[in-house]
Amino acid sequence: MAEYMLSVHHVEGEAAPDADTMQQMFTDVDALNERMRDSGVWVFAGGLQEPHIATVVREQGTEVVTTDGPFAESKEHLGGFWIIDVPDHATAVDWASRATRACRGPVEVRPFQAGPEG
Repeated sequence: MAEYMLSVHHVEGEAAPDADTMQQMFTDVDALNERMRDSGVWVFAGGLQEPHIATVVREQGTEVVTTDGPFAESKEHLGGFWIIDVPDHATAVDWASRATRACRGPVEVRPFQAGPEG
């Protein structure tokens, strides 16, 4: 089995869904989460707060400094994610296709790097 991150992206400047659509999205994501748990692929998932409240921590010379705001100047920001444990990339993409429908946004599929043991 391999672990993948399915990351949901929000595009800056796109209109927010209306209240009814947003409620249906929450319902659909909850149902997807339950299907993932029932199938045994669920590891962890979470939604993130808005990118403007982020804090970036970095080393500059001998000091560690913090700055406000997202790390990258971008029109797309990570909005949430799932960590799943599935046998292969095709299965991860299948779950991502369900996720993109549930959250109505693009979902990126990325495998975790293999550890030293394999």
